[in-house]
Amino acid sequence: MNYVDGFVLAVPVAKLAEYKKMARKAGKIWMEHGALAYHECVADDVKPGKSTSFPQAVKLKEGEVVVFSWAVYKSRRERDRVMKAIMADPRLQMDPKSMPFDGKRMFWGGFKEMVVY
Repeated sequence: MNYVDGFVLAVPVAKLAEYKKMARKAGKIWMEHGALAYHECVADDVKPGKSTSFPQAVKLKEGEVVVFSWAVYKSRRERDRVMKAIMADPRLQMDPKSMPFDGKRMFWGGFKEMVVY
């Protein structure tokens, strides 16, 4: 089974085009380094829940939208190799102050696939 990294973050709607440009670049680099797939999705039907939800998890503010992203790898070992290369890639080095989103409200994690069709 493959291995998946998932990312959830809040992006100001006013910076969505800038984020998309950054995501396109990142996706190409992820694929160059060995990811099998790379997806960036903008929320279309996510509402605040009673206990938890995507908006609550990222502390969504007015004028922002949730972005859900994931990358797929052959294995956890391959993911670790790819991520090490990505973190060292100078094309992805950014000043946190100039990023089109608040990285402090982003969350992520690695997952083993369990069911795949």
